[in-house]
Amino acid sequence: MAARLLRHPAGRPGRGARAELAEVLSRPAAASAHELFAVGHAHIDSAWLWPVRETVRKVARTCSNVLDLMDQHDDFVFAASSAQQYAWIQEHRPELFERMRRRIREGRFVPVGGMWVESDTNLPGGEGLVRQFVHGTRYFREQFDVDTSIVWLPDSFGYTAALPQIMAQAGARWFLTQKLSWNETNRVPHHTFLWEGLDGTRIFTHFPPADTYGSDVGMADLARAEGQFAEKAGATSSLLPFGYGDGGGGPTREMLARARRSADLEGSPKVRLASPEQFFAHAEEEYPEPPVWSGELYLEFHRGTYTSQARTKRGNRRSEALLREAELWASTAALRVGAPYPYEELRRLWETVLLLQFHDIL
Repeated sequence: MAARLLRHPAGRPGRGARAELAEVLSRPAAASAHELFAVGHAHIDSAWLWPVRETVRKVARTCSNVLDLMDQHDDFVFAASSAQQYAWIQEHRPELFERMRRRIREGRFVPVGGMWVESDTNLPGGEGLVRQFVHGTRYFREQFDVDTSIVWLPDSFGYTAALPQIMAQAGARWFLTQKLSWNETNRVPHHTFLWEGLDGTRIFTHFPPADTYGSDVGMADLARAEGQFAEKAGATSSLLPFGYGDGGGGPTREMLARARRSADLEGSPKVRLASPEQFFAHAEEEYPEPPVWSGELYLEFHRGTYTSQARTKRGNRRSEALLREAELWASTAALRVGAPYPYEELRRLWETVLLLQFHDIL
């Protein structure tokens, strides 16, 4: 193959290359080939190595790029989490927000997660985790008339065993994570499984075997996804989130071109541009009895994040307790003496605390 391409003049690598490769590109994938549901995504930390104000700009730039790409590619679907990031666009870029709202109605810009941010799940109290879903799901329902069915936490540092019950009570059916591929010692033995919580609640869970939430749809990622997939005996599909994150702009034209070239290509997994819901519905149908993982999903990495910055962690717990107490006294005053309940003030305070529970902040 390389010898064929080297015959073409230097500086003109594209001349004749398609003709030389036509025979290879025409060979279909095997009927049993692994199928990758490629979902456009841009994981943007609500804060990390930059302040929150820069995240607002990163989100706006990424959404602008994604919406422009949708104008040019009708089959492109993009998934984005974190109600807080949508709210920033609504506040700072209303014209962009209206474009985004139109694509959401079409099902091409897909809100996922159902939480205010991609929170840490070990340090917040139970009330804090519940409020993540209360505020996140309410925002998506009020702004877009959308109920999110997927909890999307690809980068948080491990997951409490209380989470399946909370997710189910919030109306979620499915859960996606990726961070567990960072484990230092023990590999998670499954990629598609039922996660069982403390009370016995089970959530259908997927852990993409490509070991990334920002693929470039290159052959290395496709081969890794197929080679590492642990459920080969009972399932044939996995999800591939693709796109540059943290301000990189999300998916690109080149990534979409790679996905199309690999749709049905000999020696490659089949790649299908899809929404997260399409993947999970398909996976649940083809794999009705997946293995069960019971208890905490522990991350063997980033342990120092839980033993440092004690003042921040103490402030979070104090804020959770004080807000809960403020709500109780405000409710008492409203019932006893008819005092006006401070809905808006408490909402703003809770959303500040919820933002600061983002996994790279807390």
